[in-house]
Amino acid sequence: MYRNKKRELIPLSATNTDNVNVDSTPIESEQVNMPPPLLSATNLTCIREERLLFDQLTIAINAGDIVQVEGPNGSGKTSLLRILAGLSQPYEGEVLFNEHAIATCREEFHQHLLYLGHLPGVKGEMSAQENLAFNLALHGASDKSINTEATLAEVNLTGFEDSLASHLSAGQHRRISLARLYQSNARIWILDEPFTAIDKQGVHALEQLFKAHIAKGGCVVLTTHQDLLTFSEQQVKKITLDYTFDSYDE
Repeated sequence: MYRNKKRELIPLSATNTDNVNVDSTPIESEQVNMPPPLLSATNLTCIREERLLFDQLTIAINAGDIVQVEGPNGSGKTSLLRILAGLSQPYEGEVLFNEHAIATCREEFHQHLLYLGHLPGVKGEMSAQENLAFNLALHGASDKSINTEATLAEVNLTGFEDSLASHLSAGQHRRISLARLYQSNARIWILDEPFTAIDKQGVHALEQLFKAHIAKGGCVVLTTHQDLLTFSEQQVKKITLDYTFDSYDE
């Protein structure tokens, strides 16, 4: 795990360091045997409202990784996720998919990406089924290939399929959003606070889904203020953002 500081990355321990690299030059044996990272970034710098949130951040996320981005509110967690997803631009640095800049392979990258933001993205005037079908269709699924009832059952929304989202709770909104994961073929999942408004049973089910996804060669990058209860410390790789929010001065 590495903790981001100004102009440097300081290793906190000798474990779980293969996803956040200070020295980007691997040893010769790794060059021969290790596949390229599924998602990586080099020298990322992020500035928001004249605040330097993180600086020269270099990371490599491999197939089979689950990565937790942690830090206090306002430290840049959501900004980092949006940059990794290609939704925001860094002040400096670049993001790579299979060692290619995402700007040069944007269509292919998006085919392998599922990003769920902090807000569930649910339309109140649509039913749970309609919301799910709409969001899946945006990512290329055809109506005939979608079994929305079965998918909503995976997130314990049986009986609410035809209910307007405006009549559902915040937790149920989150479940509608998370249901997309059960239909996703994307290898890269980037999730901003996926456990928000979810009960313990839902959290446990979601963690089992994460395990199945990474076992198939996917990766999960997420923010959460709580520990992952069914993963060991050795299984979860962490990026810690803990800046002192000084104004940026060129």
